[in-house]
Amino acid sequence: MKKSISGIRGIFGDDLTLKDILKFCGNFAPLIKSKKCAVGNDTRPSGDMVRETAIAALMGRGIDVYNLGMVPTPVVFREARRYGAGLVITSSHNPLEWNGLKFVIDGRGPNEKEFEKILQEKKHSSGKIGTEHKISSKYVQEASRIIGKARKVKVTVDVGGGAALDVAPSLLRKIGCIVQVINPKRGPDPTADPLTQLVGISKKADIGFAFDLDGDRLVVVKDGKKQSPDTTLALGVSKALDLGYKRFCLSIDTSIAVERYITDNGGVVVRSKVGEANVIDTMLKKKCQAGGEGSSGGFILPEFNMCRDGILTSGLIAAMDGNKVDQIIQFVDRYSQLRTKIAIESKIHDKVLEKFQKNVKGKFGKIITIDGVKVIVDEDTWALVRKSNTEDIIRISVESNDLQKAKRIQKDITALVKQSHDQVR
Repeated sequence: MKKSISGIRGIFGDDLTLKDILKFCGNFAPLIKSKKCAVGNDTRPSGDMVRETAIAALMGRGIDVYNLGMVPTPVVFREARRYGAGLVITSSHNPLEWNGLKFVIDGRGPNEKEFEKILQEKKHSSGKIGTEHKISSKYVQEASRIIGKARKVKVTVDVGGGAALDVAPSLLRKIGCIVQVINPKRGPDPTADPLTQLVGISKKADIGFAFDLDGDRLVVVKDGKKQSPDTTLALGVSKALDLGYKRFCLSIDTSIAVERYITDNGGVVVRSKVGEANVIDTMLKKKCQAGGEGSSGGFILPEFNMCRDGILTSGLIAAMDGNKVDQIIQFVDRYSQLRTKIAIESKIHDKVLEKFQKNVKGKFGKIITIDGVKVIVDEDTWALVRKSNTEDIIRISVESNDLQKAKRIQKDITALVKQSHDQVR
């Protein structure tokens, strides 16, 4: 089972059971000040069973439940603003046998203190039983008002058997797109899938969009090519600039191309730790109007939703001028990102990073330590070494506008991490 402020996930029936669902939802209930909670699930086989168990647990603790049924994660986040809290039954892009819980408090994910309360063992006293209400969402109408009208673009949507099946095509048609829907059964993760069918069809369409199982992740396909997650974020950011937003938050591993595009167009950038919850936390503290994280292509527009919103982002991109889309893709393609990882046991991650920081000092350039150790080599080149929160690995990311330079730095940084590991051991 994986537990983080991004949610709780596990293989259902193995390391995530109905007993766990009852416990975590019971612990979540006291955090719901409004005593009202919107609930929805994605299309996993265990989705209905987990949803009904979660609803029972919440009602047993006096919470009135507003049941959306099968809907994408961004829809639950949107409705959570209306009711004060939300619960999504999803394991995002994990394999189908997984499931999990994503908690929403005041329109956002929980902070670390709130999440600790959800995990704590506690006894629950009986009291008033909450009520259940079946509801529908006005997400499509509300998102379309933010986006405005699009040109009559031909859009192909790969829903991948996920919860975006109805909502994404409905939104794109609402703003004026001509929509073709494919692949009702692809699978949970479009970032890892070659998306062969969508790539082929996109050569005849203006643009293609693929969603993960719960609809918060978006992959863009253009002219027969699957685009990088940073490109997806850059496209969302470009539309946000057009809408007048100027202050952006980007995770520390987001491409420098995205930051450069923002600053070249009169915007300001602050950086956060990696992770959706960390980006949103920094957005709120620094009063940022938009942003996201490049590693997941997750564009976030807090005014509308305090989560990655792949469905809203698809509409924003579809409403852009086609020539501008091509220009942004070319701009991001000037930079190359290389990612690797080294197997290192979790219990010594912090010591290895501490030693690496000493070993790398003075060898490249400026060092930033808000999340792991980031080395700024020059204005177009950086390297980031950070620990995994869920695996016995340390991740190494390098980016540069010179691929050969990126390869050399990756080799040097990897050697320094291994040296640091040997010294700690």
